[in-house]
Amino acid sequence: MARPNEQVGALLQEYADLVAITGGAPYRARVYEKAARSVAGHHLDVSTLDAAGLREIPNVGDSIAAKVVEYFRTGRIEEVERLRARIPAGVRELTQIPTLGPRKAMMLYDERGIASVQDLLDALDAGRLRGLKGFGPRTEENLRHGITLLRQAGGRVTLDVAMELAEEVVAALSALPQCERCTYAGSLRRMRETVGDLDILAASTKPRSLMKALTGLSLVSEVIAHGDTKTSVRTTAGMQVDLRVVPPESWGAALQYFTGSKAHNVRTREIAVRQDLKLSEYGLFTVPPAQRRHRRKATLTGEPASGEGPPAESTEPTEPAEESGPPEAGELVVSKSEQEVYARIGLPWIPPTLREDRGEIEAARDGTLPDVVTEQDIRGDLHTHTDLTDGVAPMTEMVAAAAERGYDYYAVTDHAPNLYMQRMTDEKMLAQREQLHALAKRYPHLTLLHGTELNIDPDGEVDWPADFLAGFDICVASVHSHFNQTRAQLTRRLVRACENPHVNVIGHPTARLIGHRQPIDVDLEAVYEACADTGTALEVNASPDRLDLNDEHLLAARRHGVKFAVDTDAHAVAHLDYLRYGVGTAQRGWLTAGDVINTWPLRRLRTFLRKGRKGREKP
Repeated sequence: MARPNEQVGALLQEYADLVAITGGAPYRARVYEKAARSVAGHHLDVSTLDAAGLREIPNVGDSIAAKVVEYFRTGRIEEVERLRARIPAGVRELTQIPTLGPRKAMMLYDERGIASVQDLLDALDAGRLRGLKGFGPRTEENLRHGITLLRQAGGRVTLDVAMELAEEVVAALSALPQCERCTYAGSLRRMRETVGDLDILAASTKPRSLMKALTGLSLVSEVIAHGDTKTSVRTTAGMQVDLRVVPPESWGAALQYFTGSKAHNVRTREIAVRQDLKLSEYGLFTVPPAQRRHRRKATLTGEPASGEGPPAESTEPTEPAEESGPPEAGELVVSKSEQEVYARIGLPWIPPTLREDRGEIEAARDGTLPDVVTEQDIRGDLHTHTDLTDGVAPMTEMVAAAAERGYDYYAVTDHAPNLYMQRMTDEKMLAQREQLHALAKRYPHLTLLHGTELNIDPDGEVDWPADFLAGFDICVASVHSHFNQTRAQLTRRLVRACENPHVNVIGHPTARLIGHRQPIDVDLEAVYEACADTGTALEVNASPDRLDLNDEHLLAARRHGVKFAVDTDAHAVAHLDYLRYGVGTAQRGWLTAGDVINTWPLRRLRTFLRKGRKGREKP
């Protein structure tokens, strides 16, 4: 279930949307939007705060604090309920479409009677939006694209949502005396950018106790299937959770099997078959001589052998699978740990994030499997924000949280003036620099870097002249607008930013928002070449709504010799924990610590950050 902060943040954001839909004052909607971000990102559990404590949260005044108190007292906010009643549910559904704001959603309802996503699609097909003010051909194209994005997301959720649920379930089951081991598996363990169904694996000699405990959790709204070794439930948020319980002695084999991916498991099973072994969720077994010829043919041709299921069954089923016992096979060889399973078929242990059949089997065989970057390798965060711009926590709190994480260095990179709604000025930025320098005296073991997130304008220029930029320790430059430029324009825009001697990192390079905004149409190969040539790093933005660059981009960029920065883009103290998702994405892109500049010692990092300021030197 969502944290109390996120529950309240979502309600306040909904209230802001409802105010906008019903024609309320724009400033009122903005006030609640800011409060929603502040509450969701607050480091303390807001359910434990009284009205006075809530008012200490940035952007939370008396009225908003009263609504939060009301929610925790009654389970609802009366004003939200009142506005909900005024608006058809379908109109709120329309606001989930990327590119369609609340006012236009209400206009579609008032002017054309459109009250659902399907209604809108039918209206587009029938040409019924023509003549409606603000809905020209380009808007219609954007709406179709937004509907496609919405439907592609389907029932999948971002990594942070899946992780929070998984950790709650794992913690509840691990607390049972009958549970010997428990963890999440499937696409979440592989850190895929979105997750459909959640796979939980447990080891126990008394599986029924665990099944009963799962179905009794308060987050469960429906029991889909209930058995002795597998139970599937649906949560109150609509996500399916599949729990599988195996004997403790089968733990390693089961973890390897249910982690997947399907393609990776097919490869490992093929290797086992060639050694006259059978690999399943119960272990690695010898195969009786009479079955060997048939099994080899079945696995290598993709056809099931007599009495067996197909060799390429999915490790992430969308339907509850039938329960089955251990396979009829020969002697058990190994099963207790993943390491021994891989070792027995002649491979080193392969990190879960690499198990996508993208060359990891071959790399493991020839000894070139990368030693992927880990969270422990990260020495600092190079892209974060404070409440000076659109962050929700003051600089003192962000720096204190960075120090608590044990970082060697930490950069504050608030927005620059060309992102006009942030109202940045030269004077504000210089004052922040002085405050940061003063704050550094409190943290002798943490080097504080003063930076900025620049805006790459449509021509590739950035905020501030060179002499002002020279005063920053680090400059991240990002695209924040004009996403619909041509491919050539967008490519030249990013390349010019790379060529700026003061730009160190290109932030969230494709500008995508998962499920809400497609990546910009840019020739990334040209950008990779520019980064490699100019000594500019590309960001792996760890925000679970971005994960930008993604794993496939990283695989391609790495071949050009590009360096990367794994940053959180944190706008609140809690967002610093997003680092795990950025590191997971970096691992999926086969990045090592040497590829990531914020794993480097400060001296080497500073050399890289000097970039072209003194002859374009590279580390």
